[in-house]
Amino acid sequence: MKRLKRSDYIQSADKLAPWLLGKIFCRKTENGILRCRITETECYLGEDDTACHARCGKTKRNAPMYLPGGHLYVYLCYGIHSLINIVSGEENFPEAVLIRGVEGADGPGKVSKKLSVNTSYSGLDLCQSNEIWLEDDGYVPNYRTDVRVGIDYANEQDRRRLWRFIVI
Repeated sequence: MKRLKRSDYIQSADKLAPWLLGKIFCRKTENGILRCRITETECYLGEDDTACHARCGKTKRNAPMYLPGGHLYVYLCYGIHSLINIVSGEENFPEAVLIRGVEGADGPGKVSKKLSVNTSYSGLDLCQSNEIWLEDDGYVPNYRTDVRVGIDYANEQDRRRLWRFIVI
């Protein structure tokens, strides 16, 4: 297993999202290290992407998206579910990859519940943390693309982008 480095995350979200498929999300727990293979991702690419949380500029909520790649951006959805995003790219260009699925959890709310990740982890540096990090064991799965979901507020062009990546 190789822990991902900062340079692995410094790529655009539309490139990082499919690349993260098959990587291992690691979470240190009281019972040891929980390792879950990533099975579904979705990308959000900057202030011009009307589906992206940064579409209206930097806010307290989305500030972690402006950090360099390799940080977590975790936000609360519907006041219930914490959703885990991996920040990608260069500092001050807000983009991120939503982790929509891992083995044993399909759906971003179920992912955060399985991994016990909440908004208190937003801004955490995956490259430095001993609590949460990603690993690569060399596995490269086949995948398909689809449109992103839950973004009815976005313009038509952004709703049609094939920026959801699913292991097949």
